[in-house]
Amino acid sequence: MQKLIKQIRTYLNMNQTEFAEELNVTFATVNRWENGHALPNKLAQSKMYDFCKVHSVPVYEMTLQKIKETAESISLDKNRVLLYHGSKSGIEGNIEPKSRKQCDFGKGFYMGTEPSQALTLICDYDKSNFYITSICLDDLNHMEVESNIDWAMLVAYHRGRMDKIVGTSFYNKYRDMTENMDMIIGSIANDRMFYVIDNFFIGNITDTALIHSLSALQLGKQYVAISQKGCDAIRIEKEINLSYLERLFMKEVAEENRTKGISLANDICKNYRREGLFFDEILDQAKDGGQL
Repeated sequence: MQKLIKQIRTYLNMNQTEFAEELNVTFATVNRWENGHALPNKLAQSKMYDFCKVHSVPVYEMTLQKIKETAESISLDKNRVLLYHGSKSGIEGNIEPKSRKQCDFGKGFYMGTEPSQALTLICDYDKSNFYITSICLDDLNHMEVESNIDWAMLVAYHRGRMDKIVGTSFYNKYRDMTENMDMIIGSIANDRMFYVIDNFFIGNITDTALIHSLSALQLGKQYVAISQKGCDAIRIEKEINLSYLERLFMKEVAEENRTKGISLANDICKNYRREGLFFDEILDQAKDGGQL
């Protein structure tokens, strides 16, 4: 937090006295903040947020830059992949595959190739922490799911959207697809994609529109450890605490991303409204024994 405050002040080309006057605090208070002898409370950080908004200070970009610089300082062993994880309450003890069951690829430990994805997922939680992690896939059973209809239907299965065709060969295909795997790698379906994929499930867009949306958004990939063996292969490289001020800006970005996702989905829906199949049509074909 102390580095961020100084970075904001420097960005605005202010000295500590000028900055203190703008926030209606004393010079000594700002000095203590920047020396790490005290932390601004939520009220002070809220004032700082309003002040930064008025002066267009790119706090979110500063947070990303901090993470990037930290990641670049990490020396990885050969064959390890650098990833990012956001935890709503922090990681205590061993890493375990214990997310909600109805996530994109089922119960697991989720990491992403882009820090922005993890940041926006945890912005609403006061005790959230951000982690830079790494994984080596050499000794793991793993698979990568391409950004196609198999990806969409695998997500549908794990989110409980295929229950009405239980027992069909189509259902069993996706039930068994990741069996005995330690790690699944696939495109991210959350954040901006959340609105899009939900519209696919409720019948507003076709599978063709969904896949084109995924390609257009380019949200990066997620690595999901779905076994304990997969979790044991994960290493926490760095833990980064997030201030209340940073989370306020993260919330703003999350909402902007959702708005962009809605706009994009609506445009793609218009462009591809006559192409492909709707979700219910796919399930009806599966019940009748048809193939995609």
